[in-house]
Amino acid sequence: MAKHQTPLLDQLESGPWPSFVSDIKQHAEFRHANEGKVEYQIPVDVCDDLLGALELSYVDGETHWKHGGIVGVFGYGGGVIGRYSDSPEKFPGVAHFHTIRINQPAGKYYTTKYLRQLADLWDFRGSGLMNLHGATGDLVCLGTTTPQLEEIFYTLTHDFNTDLGGSGGNLRTPADCLGQSRCEFACYDTQDLCHTLTNDYQDELHRPAFPYKFKFKFDGCPNGCVASIARSDFSVIGTWKDEIKVDQDAVKGYVKGDFKPNAGAHDNPKWGKFDIVKEVIDLCPTKCMSYDGALKINNKECTRCMHCINTMPRALHIGDERGASLFVGAKAPILDGAQMGSLLVPFVPVESPYDEIKEVIEKLWDWWMEEGKNRERIGELIKRQGFPKMLEVTGIKADARHVLEPRSNPYIFWKEEDVPGGWQRDINVYRKKHAL
Repeated sequence: MAKHQTPLLDQLESGPWPSFVSDIKQHAEFRHANEGKVEYQIPVDVCDDLLGALELSYVDGETHWKHGGIVGVFGYGGGVIGRYSDSPEKFPGVAHFHTIRINQPAGKYYTTKYLRQLADLWDFRGSGLMNLHGATGDLVCLGTTTPQLEEIFYTLTHDFNTDLGGSGGNLRTPADCLGQSRCEFACYDTQDLCHTLTNDYQDELHRPAFPYKFKFKFDGCPNGCVASIARSDFSVIGTWKDEIKVDQDAVKGYVKGDFKPNAGAHDNPKWGKFDIVKEVIDLCPTKCMSYDGALKINNKECTRCMHCINTMPRALHIGDERGASLFVGAKAPILDGAQMGSLLVPFVPVESPYDEIKEVIEKLWDWWMEEGKNRERIGELIKRQGFPKMLEVTGIKADARHVLEPRSNPYIFWKEEDVPGGWQRDINVYRKKHAL
């Protein structure tokens, strides 16, 4: 029988999707069923009290977690997020409920043995609840007590050869797509770059010295499978400098129906026969393609959106002169609204030991640590001091591709009271004023 009545949480189980409430309830039953078989190091009813505390938050419309001071492991300033209940007398099982971020392997490749070991450790010394994988990128273990932190850390580092992730004003755990290990479109080795920078920047990851968080994310191609351009302060997106490779016989095969477009995702009979003009040519954002029995591409106008390649992967492939574009400043809408990453370096070769990329990173950090306000992301600093300032501190020359958008009228500046409205009226006013 449930320890707490949770009618509001129960309602969340009624939708069509799997519910986290059901998961917590299931694990609460698991812990009670194994009581006596496992010597739990934190209260057996931790999951029950978590549900009770969350229900109270829904009833009151406010959180019942409080900031109770900094907790962590010796020598590290990050990796552990301290949580304490503000109602420990009602919910003693979550009086402490600290979260531990664990640095995921590049590409998130795990062995089943490792996952079983980690699950057993967390059942023994934590709540048993884990998040694989959240927006942070890390594998997140939810809910343990302060005395267990050093014990867990020792086991992770000595027995599992695993490190903690990032939290606080530091470099957060770098994250990447599968890259060349699984994807034919990857323009560089995302896993090697992610692993290398994780190791090279250990101090920045574990010992907070930044004004706020800083995230690396690595996409192997413009498809952006880890959404780096929207979620990271420093985004590395694979691209190519030369032309898209075209197999004209395969293009004709798609047109004839010999091959399924979208790698077989075109099977819906409502779509009808594949139409290359309607489904590829007309959808090109820069209109750089045409088809007259052969596919022609004006590669100088191509923005690498990947739509044509994704639609006809047998016929089209990424170029051979491969590297990456570097974007800076993406963030979620915490202080100053959401921002996408801004293009800083249009193309850089991505080759070990990655000195060209590290040089840009470290110049950005020097500027941000000197000029950034407390809890100001680097994207907000760019917005406050201006993109030209960032170019100055990084030593990168201005490029037309840095422009966010052109002015709607680059030559004539009107006072508001002079403009009756409408572009044709604007022209007539100008002509009359200058006797044209």
